[in-house]
Amino acid sequence: MIDRIVTAVRELPPESTQQAVGYPSLFLLVALGALLPVVPTGAIVSSAAVVAFHQTAPLALLYVFVVSASAAFLGDLALYWLGRRGVRSRNGSRWLAALRGRVTPERLAQAQERLDTHQVPVLVLSRLVPAGRIPVMLACLLAGMPLRRFARGDLPACLAWAATYQLIGILGGSLFPEPWQGVVAAVGLTVLIGAAPALWRRLRGRSGRPGAP
Repeated sequence: MIDRIVTAVRELPPESTQQAVGYPSLFLLVALGALLPVVPTGAIVSSAAVVAFHQTAPLALLYVFVVSASAAFLGDLALYWLGRRGVRSRNGSRWLAALRGRVTPERLAQAQERLDTHQVPVLVLSRLVPAGRIPVMLACLLAGMPLRRFARGDLPACLAWAATYQLIGILGGSLFPEPWQGVVAAVGLTVLIGAAPALWRRLRGRSGRPGAP
């Protein structure tokens, strides 16, 4: 995956072409990633921020932020709306089933407990913590949260998420003279951040077993 990104960045077209193609592509990829959580949207935003950092256009980074946050917000709303259709339906829906299939009962119970006391902060943190968005969204669906209330909490969450991953990209772009080097650094950092929670849960599971050192 990283080799493909490096090749693509090394062969970047002129800035005008990048902007004409890049922003719509960024929007579609992030929105798709909100609907299908297998798409690495954090790495996509960070990579776009690296490329924008090395451009001469003064508002390139602002455009990346606006496009990323808007796409994440609209994607979240679409997924939540589809999930609400499944909650109201007698037979559910494949979208609701897919959300349930990605969340363990323990993580769902934790999300429901936190949601009862802190709604908006939990939504914001769920976007920032890797693999934290789906459990909280499912908890909101099962609690019967209206779409408008979810949107009010999800908007600052998407803004914070876009800003965080853009900062990762800016950091990678500022450390290296070539865009492809910054992209590799940003992608590596986002992959590391994404893998950290799963590694932590695995270590906790091992330490909790009887006879574990």
